[in-house]
Amino acid sequence: VEDRRLALFGFTGSAEVGWALAARAGGKRVMLELGGNAAALVDETWDDLREAARRIVLGAFYQAGQSCISVQRVYAVRSVYEPLKAALLEETARVKMGDPRDPNVLLGPLVSAAEAQRLQAWIEEAVQGGGELLCGGRARGAMLPPTWVEQPPADCRLVREEAFGPVATLAPVEDFEELLRRANDSRYGLQAGLFTRDIYRAERAFEELQVGGLLVGDVPSFRADPMPYGGVRDSGLGREGPRFAIEAMTEPKLLILRR
Repeated sequence: VEDRRLALFGFTGSAEVGWALAARAGGKRVMLELGGNAAALVDETWDDLREAARRIVLGAFYQAGQSCISVQRVYAVRSVYEPLKAALLEETARVKMGDPRDPNVLLGPLVSAAEAQRLQAWIEEAVQGGGELLCGGRARGAMLPPTWVEQPPADCRLVREEAFGPVATLAPVEDFEELLRRANDSRYGLQAGLFTRDIYRAERAFEELQVGGLLVGDVPSFRADPMPYGGVRDSGLGREGPRFAIEAMTEPKLLILRR
């Protein structure tokens, strides 16, 4: 990181390590792909709550939640909150756990039993603070079943930090304004998902949400190589994707010929 012969370094990992490395980089360029705490937002114009629930459950629990853009926070306008909650729990009950080499299995183990125990402690903290455990929450070895915590306290680690596991939170909000406000109430800003049929709301969310990418009509848990993938705030610096990485690794040079 400190070697002056290198013009750029990139790092993928935690915010704490990434920014510590960047502080030691001196004058070289830095590309950081750090943590996330992705929100999925549902407003009252979205008419297919079953589809929203199906996509949210997939986004929350694929790869056992071990993804920077997995769904961690879900906010829904109060008028659609209860039917969405019911649909989420029905879809979650269908999630099959086990060996991820089985194509029918969605949720495999966490990277270690210690990580499962860490998440269980975060879940217990959220429940003790007033949140309601809707399902899951109890680790067995490195396995943690799909877990939903309803209305946990805003200052608990399950809301503030990156869980990086198969657990998500759920809470109602009063209106679209609060959807945006709650989504932005995070030190992370990688991607967000917005379920709305209102194109004007989609455009406004694109302007106001402090994230590197917004997916409308879907969860934040998607990326493809051609995308300018990356975040803002504690989610990182710079963008991945071949075109954008090449631009970041290119030094513009000027030549002027005077006759």
